[in-house]
Amino acid sequence: MPRSLLVLLLLVAVVAGSWLARSAMSRWRDLRAAQTYELAAEARPVLVRAGAAVLCLMCVSALGVAVLTGLRPGRVAVRQAVAAVGAERPAPAPPAPAPVEVLFSNVSRPAGGELLQGEVPGPDGRPRAVRVWLPAEYRQEPAARFPVVVVHSGTAGRTADQDLPDVFDGAASAVELGKARPFVLVAPEAPSGTGHPCDLVTAVPQAVADDQALRAAVGAVFRTRPAGPDGWAVLGVGDGAPCAAAAGLTRPDLYGAAAAVSGHYDGRALAAAAGEAPAGTAARLLLAAAKRDTDGLASAREVQAALREAGARAEVRISDVVQDYSADREQLRLVRVAMQYLTEQLPKP
Repeated sequence: MPRSLLVLLLLVAVVAGSWLARSAMSRWRDLRAAQTYELAAEARPVLVRAGAAVLCLMCVSALGVAVLTGLRPGRVAVRQAVAAVGAERPAPAPPAPAPVEVLFSNVSRPAGGELLQGEVPGPDGRPRAVRVWLPAEYRQEPAARFPVVVVHSGTAGRTADQDLPDVFDGAASAVELGKARPFVLVAPEAPSGTGHPCDLVTAVPQAVADDQALRAAVGAVFRTRPAGPDGWAVLGVGDGAPCAAAAGLTRPDLYGAAAAVSGHYDGRALAAAAGEAPAGTAARLLLAAAKRDTDGLASAREVQAALREAGARAEVRISDVVQDYSADREQLRLVRVAMQYLTEQLPKP
């Protein structure tokens, strides 16, 4: 609004206010005189004129401030409000520290591949050993990116290859036989505090953590497929099988498939946890055991039945065909079956 118009409105408000104030005073005197002589008189005209005079006085004050500051009416309040909002706005969070690249050193060359070890923070923030097995094809195909299988250990403070040294042989032989594609195998050290870490996961599968530090460290150092269900899977053998089953059922958003070999499970706990898994993706799980392992097969069928009864979004397959002359041979063949299943479930690059 132009300054001249503000001045004009100010003058009108002053004149009107003065006239109303004088009129109210005159009416008030007449009212007092009538009361003195006990004559009838109304107080309403006095109150109306007095209220109008007060309103004019408020307009005079507002217009006077606007004229003196050269601002439009209300702009001061707007600026004050904006300033208040800016003062209440929290300071921007400091940028997240850049991830530290983990150094992996060579350990040995099992099954024609290369085994390396580094230290990666665990879900509790403490450093833990992580072993990474690169198949022979990793060096032969320098431009390729390989899918990943996280192999769980069932012994506190140990990696899966220490529990099961021939796990790499099983993966390599599956590739040689044309049953599986080459995978990078990642074996994190199992947490300490209990002799059998997967016992806790069996009872409370919801305890499976999002191991973001592990995925970031592996993806930063090695040529692997991006972390997620299209390129990452999980495997557990023996005491590590319940960890793999729980991870596959509760985190289908992280793992495209899971294979649990020769394990014993709490079917009801796994079914309850699968019901709380992220919506939109059905978990895919293989439960494999040797033909002679009647207890393991019975436990696997209990898991399958519990998931079906709970209506969980999970595709569970049971393998009970492996049979050989020794337990070690059966274990090797079961790992082959698991690698073949994971190959079938993950999309081809």
